[in-house]
Amino acid sequence: MNTPIDIKKKWYNNVDIFEFIGELDETNADKTFTAIYNAIGDFTWKRIIFNLSGLKYLNSKSIGYIADIFSNIEDGNGQMFLTNLTDEVRDTLELVGITTIITTLNTENEALLKLGITPAPAQAPAAPQSPAAQ
Repeated sequence: MNTPIDIKKKWYNNVDIFEFIGELDETNADKTFTAIYNAIGDFTWKRIIFNLSGLKYLNSKSIGYIADIFSNIEDGNGQMFLTNLTDEVRDTLELVGITTIITTLNTENEALLKLGITPAPAQAPAAPQSPAAQ
């Protein structure tokens, strides 16, 4: 049985942002990262953000994939950031030393600013309409 993982990809000003939701383990790491490699394509001049806000767990194989993607991005003169790490994921990545290699930031917006991109302004929630106005 595969452990659930969902990767949401969005694109903003030539930056690929991957948001991870769920757990990465032996049952889903190969398939998940094959899809990410395919989505990235050519690593030259890529700018990548991995938003790990919804990631609850990752195994050593997944850490290896992240390190390999970073290495390919760096070799291609690109940039990559990890953002929104949960305490559990941060502890794991610190333990193996990845946080000394890949820059980790608190938010996607911080990563966009590091890339010289002004983040889109947050949209205010729509004001509720009164029944009479409808």
